[in-house]
Amino acid sequence: MPFLRGYFSGTNDAVRPPWAVVAHHFEALCTGCGNCIGGCPTGILYQGRGKYPAVDFSKGECEFCGECVDQCETGALQRQRADREVPPWSLKANIGDDCLTRQNVTCRSCAEYCESRAITFHHSVGHVARPLLNLSRCTGCGACFAPCPTTAISLNDQSMQSASESERESSL
Repeated sequence: MPFLRGYFSGTNDAVRPPWAVVAHHFEALCTGCGNCIGGCPTGILYQGRGKYPAVDFSKGECEFCGECVDQCETGALQRQRADREVPPWSLKANIGDDCLTRQNVTCRSCAEYCESRAITFHHSVGHVARPLLNLSRCTGCGACFAPCPTTAISLNDQSMQSASESERESSL
């Protein structure tokens, strides 16, 4: 089925708006009306494959204002389920091998934009300060993504990865 929908790799890599229901329910509920896209004050939502809304962090960050949820009339985006608040998503930042600090170039642009202070820098003798990512503090807002000059930062769905890893130094 994913192949028939244009997902040739077998998966849909699009990041859905915050508070999106589980993928198969999302695709069943979302009509592609674009109300959530028009309601996003930061303009990070766009119409992706199948007319489903997707997030583009190169345009900015998610402020978790909930306007996209307020605009959704179909229930594809839900802040509350079964009388409990749910987190917006399980996205977390990841700092890859292209980070400038790996080439001993001083850069701290990611930390400068990280409001939750999930990215700090660890000093070591003989090297420039290296980024330290505290996954428990990371909200997945994407503020660190666009400022990175080498696109070394990605946002990954942590529900698919080990939940026990809460703090680690990026693989530098």
